[in-house]
Amino acid sequence: MEKQKRLLKAAELLEAKYGIPRWAHEKHDPVSTLVGTILSQNTSDRNSIPAFDSLRKKYATWEKVLNASEKEIAKAIRRGGLANIKARRIKQALAAVKEKSGKLSLSFLKGKSKAEAREFLLSLPGVGWKTASIVLLFSLGIFAFPVDTHISRVSKRLGFIPKDSSLEKAHTTMDKLVPDRLKASFHGNLIFLGRALCHPRNPECGKCPLNKICPSYSAG
Repeated sequence: MEKQKRLLKAAELLEAKYGIPRWAHEKHDPVSTLVGTILSQNTSDRNSIPAFDSLRKKYATWEKVLNASEKEIAKAIRRGGLANIKARRIKQALAAVKEKSGKLSLSFLKGKSKAEAREFLLSLPGVGWKTASIVLLFSLGIFAFPVDTHISRVSKRLGFIPKDSSLEKAHTTMDKLVPDRLKASFHGNLIFLGRALCHPRNPECGKCPLNKICPSYSAG
């Protein structure tokens, strides 16, 4: 089956199994998404979400976070891991946003092209392709396809991206391959599949809804 058709079939089968993620088409404050995604790096939602909630409970506005010391920010987000590094990145990213727009808002990116908006986001401390794409897709209404470790692994096994793809190449490939209307839902459902069945080791291929169209499964 040709790659594009296989991807569309995969999206259809995953929606049949998992549905459309409830948050797939929700839009959130871009700065909140930026900070939340930085907190999610190298940890699980179980740790990053409480860290984000703790930060928001301590500081009512992002302006107050910006004015806080790195030590105090790190204390608030300790649950999320790598607290000192993430505190520094959050503070530096907020400062860069304010310097660019004059306030703590990313709304100025909404009128930019995807390339221009991504370029600015990638210039922020602690922001890579995944974080930039998440902010674009889920907060700015700019269609981009975020690739995390689960999506990278599953997409390589499904033959959507080459096995030696860098993270940047994986993003650009999937961005072109996945139709805009499916970017949010397919992103979520590939993550669900990666967590539930397509594990790094010992994937549960016999239970996978995509095994009939998966070249890795066919190859044994």
